[in-house]
Amino acid sequence: MKKVFYFLAIILCFSCVDSKDDTIQLVTQEEMELLLKQDQVQLVDVRTVREYESGFIGNAQNIDFLSADFENQIKVLDKSRPVIIYCHSGKRSARCAKKMKNLGFTKIYDLAGGYSKWNPSN
Repeated sequence: MKKVFYFLAIILCFSCVDSKDDTIQLVTQEEMELLLKQDQVQLVDVRTVREYESGFIGNAQNIDFLSADFENQIKVLDKSRPVIIYCHSGKRSARCAKKMKNLGFTKIYDLAGGYSKWNPSN
């Protein structure tokens, strides 16, 4: 019985700890449009060059997540400034966000649904 009590006490302690990491945040189109109005935000399209050339959001720079030199290209960005990333559907950008976090980026916004869900309001 003591073992069960200790086990429950440990579980309770860990469940009270706030382990939420807000480095990566999924954002809606509306939230992204508000973020883009801030001068310090960096906008990055992580799709392939071909996808990028078929259309992109605002003044996004293209850094292909699937390219061999992705990591070198992404390191050029300012890690202390917020970055908004997007891909076609959100899968690559989610993987990209994790990689960027591991590289030391402090605030990463990922567009929910990616470019396929983008509907320019203007």
